Amino acid sequence: MKILALTGGVGGAKLALGLSQCLAPDEVDFVVNTGDDFKHLGFHISPDIDTLTYTLGNVANPETGWGRDDETWNFMESLEALGGDTWFKIGDRDLALHVFRQQQLESGKTLTEITKIITNQLGIKSRVLPVSNDPVPTIVETTEGPLPFQHYFVRDRCKPVVTGFQFSQVDKATLNPEIDFETTDAVVICPSNPFVSVDPMLAIPGMRSALHAFKGPIVAVSPIIGGAAIKGPTAKMMKELKIPTTTVQVAKHYIGLINCFVIDQQDHSHREAVKQLGLTTDVQQTVMVTLEDRIQLAKAVLDLVRNIR
Repeated sequence: MKILALTGGVGGAKLALGLSQCLAPDEVDFVVNTGDDFKHLGFHISPDIDTLTYTLGNVANPETGWGRDDETWNFMESLEALGGDTWFKIGDRDLALHVFRQQQLESGKTLTEITKIITNQLGIKSRVLPVSNDPVPTIVETTEGPLPFQHYFVRDRCKPVVTGFQFSQVDKATLNPEIDFETTDAVVICPSNPFVSVDPMLAIPGMRSALHAFKGPIVAVSPIIGGAAIKGPTAKMMKELKIPTTTVQVAKHYIGLINCFVIDQQDHSHREAVKQLGLTTDVQQTVMVTLEDRIQLAKAVLDLVRNIR
């Protein structure tokens, strides 16, 4: 069985790690959001790709879920002493990756080629595929005006009130040609933020049409649990967009694309409402604290896929 997993953020990386523990490297490809990418301090930063890479490479910071474990901060401290821009924290180990990526981009390599080099060096056997090699920066529309995603998310700590989203330059972008739906048996949408992790991928020309044409199971895992998000601003965004913060609303967001939906045990009472949307619905523990939690959820998702197939 071959799985194509769409992922972004820490929540997506957690399930991705579980899938990587349950499947052989050639049985799963990870397609990663690049809407968070931006240029900072002269470097091309790919936060979602790096979070997944560090997670699969077993070097992620276990406390934050992002960045590297055993990090040091000499670069940031020195930059701050010079009066430099330090709102986006780059650790010393993390900096090496950004320097390498920027050098490789300037030599003419694509983001996919560079990601392959980095993941190989970290011993990751499964393919980690940027959804596009073209820039597709997410812009968060707020009551304070439009903000590049990292300015909203990191610099302003998600405080501005959200009114919508733009995916800049997306019409000029091309879907990564290495994303292979032909040999894929099922698609898994990881529990990532629907608005700023998944929607940027769906906005790229060719992605929605490929999913609509796909004949196998497409399973999404809800990032909303008991009316809240474990990590990140999903619930806050939903409230500000006047969308009820329920797992049912997340399912509605994906209607027309998915045929299976996984909700948490805390939301068991919403199961019938989700089923009434025409979706095969499964209830699992989707809170992933330990590695075993990640593996158990991955196994449940894979069992669901096998039963549907």
